[in-house]
Amino acid sequence: MRKKLCNRAVPLAIMAGLVLLLSRAAAPPVPEREGRPVGEKVVKSDAEWREQLTPEQYRVARKHGTEPAFTGEYWDTKTDGVYTCVCCGQPLFDAHTKFDSGTGWPSFSAPADPDAVSTRTDRSHMMTRSEVLCSRCDAHLGHVFDDGPEPTGLRYCMNSAALNLVPREGETGSGAKPGGQ
Repeated sequence: MRKKLCNRAVPLAIMAGLVLLLSRAAAPPVPEREGRPVGEKVVKSDAEWREQLTPEQYRVARKHGTEPAFTGEYWDTKTDGVYTCVCCGQPLFDAHTKFDSGTGWPSFSAPADPDAVSTRTDRSHMMTRSEVLCSRCDAHLGHVFDDGPEPTGLRYCMNSAALNLVPREGETGSGAKPGGQ
């Protein structure tokens, strides 16, 4: 029995190793790039971020967490406005580029300004992805994929907990809260 189990475990271990190796070698969907923030970089201590943010915002934005699909505040919001960074208030995405990706997270085809976000390779969870960060404070926002709609072909899949929706003047809607600092 023990020999039979060992005979099965070896090929499974080899396959798992190959999957891990291939996922590490894969290129990210979007190349790494450093954005240029509006104004000065915002740098705070861990304690200062914890004091400013809710526990969920801190877990997602500062510790690279992910909220469960279909649970975030903005995944199906239709309010017109600008989505800003919950940590520093930098404008990130315009509601005009938001679309229903069916994923359960707010998705955008492009940032409001390409320099508002930075991207870097994320090889966590046995896959290669392009992580999206606020270029002003390095908050983790989500990931960008190359399966979005035209004209960009990109899907910026963001976490609601990392965003703050500021409605355009004259707009009313749920989900707006004071901007970050």
